[in-house]
Amino acid sequence: MARVVVIGAGLGGLPTAYELRHLLPQGSHQVTVVSNTPKFTFTPSLPWVALGLKRMADIQVELPQRLERKGIEFIQGTVTDLQPPKRTLRVNGEPLAYDYLVVATGAELALDAIPGLGPEQGFTQSVCTPHHALLAQKAWAEFLRQPGPLVVGAVPGASCFGPAYEFVLLAEGQLRKRGLREQVPITFITPEPYAGHFGIGGMAGAEELVKRLLAQRQIRVLANTAIARVEEGEIVLAEGERIPFAYAMLLPPFRGAQFLREVPGLTDARGFLPVTSTYQHPDFDSFYAVGVVTQLAPSETTPLPVGVPKTGQMTEAMGMAVAHNIALRLGALRGEPVSPTLEAICFADFGDTGILFLADPVLPVLGRRRRALAVQGPWVSWLKSAFEHYFLAKMRWGWAVPWFERLSLQGVGLSLIEPISKPLGDLVSP
Repeated sequence: MARVVVIGAGLGGLPTAYELRHLLPQGSHQVTVVSNTPKFTFTPSLPWVALGLKRMADIQVELPQRLERKGIEFIQGTVTDLQPPKRTLRVNGEPLAYDYLVVATGAELALDAIPGLGPEQGFTQSVCTPHHALLAQKAWAEFLRQPGPLVVGAVPGASCFGPAYEFVLLAEGQLRKRGLREQVPITFITPEPYAGHFGIGGMAGAEELVKRLLAQRQIRVLANTAIARVEEGEIVLAEGERIPFAYAMLLPPFRGAQFLREVPGLTDARGFLPVTSTYQHPDFDSFYAVGVVTQLAPSETTPLPVGVPKTGQMTEAMGMAVAHNIALRLGALRGEPVSPTLEAICFADFGDTGILFLADPVLPVLGRRRRALAVQGPWVSWLKSAFEHYFLAKMRWGWAVPWFERLSLQGVGLSLIEPISKPLGDLVSP
């Protein structure tokens, strides 16, 4: 019997565990999920929570009993002392051995990237974790009682810009509804070379749509702009300009978890894991990675550091590929190893409208995408809400990507995984 350990129970880890349990025969192999929280959170909805538009409880799923019913072992705790050559780690100080490891931790927030960043040790809010979203919600309620300048954006090295655009436009709409908009000048600051770049660039129509929306809402945009530090009530730009704020929501850079960074040579300088086409670590064939923690090189050089986003669909695709490849090695499947396509459909909700983005693939092949699309309309907001309910239902039911979802993706010309046309070679079960 092989033990497959999945670290993380978020958008990457939980679907991967469900797919592994679906592919691997019950009683033959063990699937274990390790997480520092007993709840799954649908993180794309955190901007809604931060603005008081949704309750945290509405976007979370309790895990322990649900995973147990699916035949998946759940261990809540903190991971330390990872030793890939020995295939061991520790959870809450206790040793845990594995035959295969899937790291789907998501990211650690690099709040020390600039002075004054973050809600605990600094002066800004974030919507990157459930805890931060609740802190942002409390601060937003106080802000509404004493409104003033609002600043939203990201610092150099950030890689997931969608929540910043959602937050600034949702916030602007809420201020209008409350009759407070005239009291609140809004500034959007981003290291992207232009508004609507999103860390990938080349999205047909995205730049025009985003810039038009921001201009219509009278939001000042400072693109290709670096924040040097944050002081109480002021953001100091690299060129010296000071932007006052009564409320600031800034996305920080991401990095890999500390237990990964502590292993010599395992990660890059920022703690991200290099992967092969099968999403194995190049030095340890029993070690796989899924989601934000994977190392993806940007497709273009930008004046300021801008990371590549790993969207929810990209993360699911990585998880499906990893589950398939592990099942292949354990003899539960026949065929070829697969790789994620990294195609993505994303919904950005801006309140009374939204934008649907399609990138096929997200990272251009030979400098170009097969398809790139950005479409605006109020129906996008409804779609995002519907997708949230659907995804949460999947996590409650124990589904990864059911057949009808795969069929729907095929209907719009997208897929999650594709075969790697090469022999298994050294992909040998331990």
